[in-house]
Amino acid sequence: MKKIIIPIVVVIAAIAVIGFILTNNKKKNQEKTAFIAEGGGAVAVRVANIEKKTVELDFSVNGTFIPKKELNFLSENAGRVKAIYVDEGSRVSKGQVLARIDAEIINTDRETAQATYQNALRDQERYQSSFTTGGVTQQQLDQAKLATQNAKLRLQASERRVSDANIKSPINGIVNKRYIEVGAFVTAQGTQLFEIVDVSKLKLKVSVNESQVANLKVGDKIDIKSSVFPNDNFKGAVTFIAAKADESLSFPVEIEVANNANSSLKAGMYGTAIFNFPKQAPSILIPRTSFVGSVSSNQVFVLDKANNTSKLRDVVSGRILGETVEILDGLKEGESVIISGQINLAEGTPVSIVK
Repeated sequence: MKKIIIPIVVVIAAIAVIGFILTNNKKKNQEKTAFIAEGGGAVAVRVANIEKKTVELDFSVNGTFIPKKELNFLSENAGRVKAIYVDEGSRVSKGQVLARIDAEIINTDRETAQATYQNALRDQERYQSSFTTGGVTQQQLDQAKLATQNAKLRLQASERRVSDANIKSPINGIVNKRYIEVGAFVTAQGTQLFEIVDVSKLKLKVSVNESQVANLKVGDKIDIKSSVFPNDNFKGAVTFIAAKADESLSFPVEIEVANNANSSLKAGMYGTAIFNFPKQAPSILIPRTSFVGSVSSNQVFVLDKANNTSKLRDVVSGRILGETVEILDGLKEGESVIISGQINLAEGTPVSIVK
């Protein structure tokens, strides 16, 4: 019995859905017919008066501070940690020794390389002397010189490893994390030692839309505010503008910000970038819906007030500013542009204005 009831219920539900869709479509068509009927036989349209307005380009946007420099410091030599000279929160300078790896084995390798190099030098001197008297060939002398050069390179590499036993900071900054303890064994494959961040300068990462990014360029000076320090003013400069929008159709922008003497700003805090632009001259702005098809068509319908008909007009569009578009040529103040109903219009079509 259940097998029979279920298909019946499904069919009834499908019929109900179809009936709802048909009823809804009928209602929409009636609304469109009523809208046109308002014009008494003419096409009912809405219009906007054309006038010059001052363009406001200023805007602000929120973002997150990140360090300008951030380094996860890895080991380059294998060995046991013999000493650590800094802790989390310590301020360090470039070249400062942070820790030391037990260099006993490394020193032994260097001494061996040093002895090998000295022997190679003595052998080369003997071969050079013998070559002068005809005791050895040029090939044998060249091999002795090559052996000396190889021994020198091995010595330089071992001296570098001895130097690397003193783990030094490659940047100025603050030790944000310490991953090792005295006695821990680190490998040459890259054991993580320290995380160092430099917050003397930070980057504020923000995203702007297409109309905003069109007015930005690298090097622009920007005012920065922080909600944590509302009384402090920070200055920044645009250092990066993405050439491609992200998935949300926004353009990532990076602003370099100089921290204050106390390094009050921390990476991860929120900040507000305030973009101020010179005052713009008034210009003609019309709604985006005025265009026939899309903004790229550069065509609109204007109202012929003498006989209430539509006139197709070619225009030159400029900047797209949100829901409005700047018109550089083709329209004059005092005219009226049709902003809805264009789908039913052609050149000279009688129209009726709906308020």
